[in-house]
Amino acid sequence: MSVAAVMLQLVRTLVAIPLVVLLACTAATVTVTADPRAPVSRPPSVASNGMRLATVTRVVDGDTAHVRLQGRDVTVRFIGVDTPETVVPGQPIECYGAEASHFTTRQLTGQRVGLEFDVDRIDPFGRTLAYVWIPDGSLFNETLVRRGFATVATYPPDTRYVQRFEAAQRAAKATERGLWGAC
Repeated sequence: MSVAAVMLQLVRTLVAIPLVVLLACTAATVTVTADPRAPVSRPPSVASNGMRLATVTRVVDGDTAHVRLQGRDVTVRFIGVDTPETVVPGQPIECYGAEASHFTTRQLTGQRVGLEFDVDRIDPFGRTLAYVWIPDGSLFNETLVRRGFATVATYPPDTRYVQRFEAAQRAAKATERGLWGAC
């Protein structure tokens, strides 16, 4: 086979692969509706998207809360964000810390939330690390940053939403929201 023939075959193959992928992605799909009388195959603490469902029982500060998860009290530290400190023994409350704690308390206490995990599940202090999704479908960690209650604080390998958080922080800074205008 000549070099030209081999090259032609290679080009045909390279064109065919994306075409097959495109056709597979646009093919008709069949929707199967579950029988509402059928038992649910997942535990009630697991959402259909794999998140763990929990109820916020108490807020520690702007970026940490206690939740009831599978009958246990679990301390959750929100991944990717840092609010000003309010509960460090021997240290004063940091600028905008009280506002951040109050906001998190108002928004989350008693709420059923989805907990999404990244690579690390536990931090060095024994707290569970999670992204917190609230009932309206928004990512609470991002809301804290966007509203100026928190700054971005990511620690690899837990960086799934770092670009979203950084965009939210740029917007908060640009408009001097929350701590960006107060501190």
